[in-house]
Amino acid sequence: MLDEYSASDKVLLALDCIIFGFDKEELKILLIKRDFEPEKGKWSLIGGFLKKEENLDEAADRILNKLTGLKNVYLEQLHSYSKIDRDPVERTISVAYYALINIEEHNEKLIDQYGAKWFSISEAPGLIFDHDIMVKHAISRLRYKTSKEPVGFELLPPKFTMKQLQKLYESILCEKLDKRNFINKINAMDILVKLDEKDMSSSRKGSFLYQFDHDKYKRKKADGFDFKV
Repeated sequence: MLDEYSASDKVLLALDCIIFGFDKEELKILLIKRDFEPEKGKWSLIGGFLKKEENLDEAADRILNKLTGLKNVYLEQLHSYSKIDRDPVERTISVAYYALINIEEHNEKLIDQYGAKWFSISEAPGLIFDHDIMVKHAISRLRYKTSKEPVGFELLPPKFTMKQLQKLYESILCEKLDKRNFINKINAMDILVKLDEKDMSSSRKGSFLYQFDHDKYKRKKADGFDFKV
């Protein structure tokens, strides 16, 4: 049996993280410039390799924190990529994760300390290896998840306006939503808390701020609540 292990091929296992953010106007992706060969100087997803003492989720958390400083963010495994020649240096399988973060909360650290850069999804540069394929799959997964669960709230600040929420969903779904219908659907879900505070930056009258009620959503989900925007 041990001979079977020693005679088997050894391959590297990488992890790549697709990091999405929202700046109150559009969906964005966080990229870094690769600082080693091959493809040095080109734009890349944030990534690294699995260590022997880690499981995949632990490795994804470590890599994300090491290269961005981020902790405790929404992180979900996406897909594995095993094309034989996907990495020109070594036979490497990659497991991709996607993360959702609030740009307003994390932006300064990401840009100043780690040299990362945000790009709008529509204007992102071409990426190394098969990273463009990963991003395409991640966007598709995000759209699906957004239609089933309130994951979009991970991209918003703790307090947000209804207009910001609608812009977020329009940006993710890549379609224009009717304002009245959207507000009616959201209000009917009864998972937001309307605050007495207003955002005065958008108009003279201002717009009421809201918060997502995590506890209420969990209770409603346990009762069979169907989330659908």
